[in-house]
Amino acid sequence: MRLLLDATAVPADLGGVGRYVDALVPALVDEGVDLVVVCQAAVAERLSAGAPGAEVVAAPAAVARRPARLAWEQSGLPALARRTRADVLHSPHYTLPLAASVPVVVTLHDATFFSHPELHSPVKARFFRAATRVAVARAATLVVPSRATRDEVLRYAGGTPERFHVAHHGVDTSRFHPVDAAERARVARALGLEGRAYVAFLGTLEPRKNTPALVRGWVEAVRGTPDPPALVLAGGAGWDTEIGPTLAAVPAGLTALRPGYLPLDDLAGFLSGAAVVAYPSLGEGFGLPVLEAMACGATVLTTRELSLPEVGGDAVAYTDVDDAAIARALRALLDRPDERARLAAAARARADAFTWAASAQAHVRAYEDALGGTRRGA
Repeated sequence: MRLLLDATAVPADLGGVGRYVDALVPALVDEGVDLVVVCQAAVAERLSAGAPGAEVVAAPAAVARRPARLAWEQSGLPALARRTRADVLHSPHYTLPLAASVPVVVTLHDATFFSHPELHSPVKARFFRAATRVAVARAATLVVPSRATRDEVLRYAGGTPERFHVAHHGVDTSRFHPVDAAERARVARALGLEGRAYVAFLGTLEPRKNTPALVRGWVEAVRGTPDPPALVLAGGAGWDTEIGPTLAAVPAGLTALRPGYLPLDDLAGFLSGAAVVAYPSLGEGFGLPVLEAMACGATVLTTRELSLPEVGGDAVAYTDVDDAAIARALRALLDRPDERARLAAAARARADAFTWAASAQAHVRAYEDALGGTRRGA
């Protein structure tokens, strides 16, 4: 089977879909897939270096602009599928060509555009709801990162369960793993927190991450305690307009930091060194930051919304999404080092089950089903 994977949605700075494609491509090569990847010219060298067994083709420069990419997807991508003699085309980010001559597999990462539209900009929510409905109607098979996402897509966009393939994400253990005390101290020192405990958050500061509630819950949990742990909100700025005023209201005597993006080489030390990694999301398609923290041996506090229990299982602590619940759950963990140690050990063991090899195998089954369905219908 010869597969064409359309990675033109991956920007030069990766983004969420970029991390997925970057990890999936070498895993597919390792599974023996005859793989052609088309991508933006700016990422071609990186993809080639990461998967020497794949053929990497640079798309026209114009695809770096979204309108041009969507237009090229409808004409240039089917033509490329014919030129490369692909048997199956994988569109890994919602949209697909409507007139492809080969079966198309589409990845749908998230259904919160339907279930939680208020957490997205109106334009983004409308676009991805429409794209999801088209993919459900037109794709040969669909890949989703969790059973929760499959169930939500079926609920809101229809389709039949047998066309969905659940492919959990894996975790890159070369980057996310427990580190020694010296590395944890180095990262804490870089944050100005040498010798201090801290609660960590890692992710984009967007409304669905629920970080204003985390800030308020943390304030309530640590107020009046000796040596209160700091709160560190690491990650991109996003579009949550509430987070700035919420941080401005943090009482004097408490330390809340917003360092922005951390260097990739600091992430394992940041997560491993946290007293608690808090991720009180209102809904995820998968929840990769939770898995990455688990792989670092962190004590994780998250919610039971959508896919998060599918990732965390019984190896993380859970909270409701409101300020008071977060405060109670966080205080309970901070007061019980024995429980934190138990969860950290359980988290490492559970994270070992999430591999990109297993994800690639699930993708291959989706490709084979798409190709088999076409042949059965011929």
